[in-house]
Amino acid sequence: QVQLVESGGGLVQTGGSLRLSCAASGLTFSSYTMGWFRQAPGKEREFVAAISRSFGSTYYADSVRGRFTISRDNAKNTVYLQMNSLKYEDTAVYYCAAERLTRVLLSTKPNDYDYWGQGTQVTVSS
Repeated sequence: QVQLVESGGGLVQTGGSLRLSCAASGLTFSSYTMGWFRQAPGKEREFVAAISRSFGSTYYADSVRGRFTISRDNAKNTVYLQMNSLKYEDTAVYYCAAERLTRVLLSTKPNDYDYWGQGTQVTVSS
């Protein structure tokens, strides 16, 4: 049974930082592309960042590039999202996701991902 468990969310002031973690189990973690998505109230789930299986290639949404960093530790079966210079509009539930298919370009589409975590709330106060 595949499980993705996010942690590290919380309340932070504008300009602050948070580090999200996603611990995976029940899958060969190093064989999966990992992604972070977010969903704000009344909005569709949107892509945040993704990281490839082993070489660590990354891709970011324009809205977070330069402020967020995705990384992974295959030995710990964990993917991270370091979020700096947080803005009010970063407020959302953040989800990690895993995709088994290897693509030339990392996917930004939620439907391409096979497994999802339950989400962790990030609230940025203005």
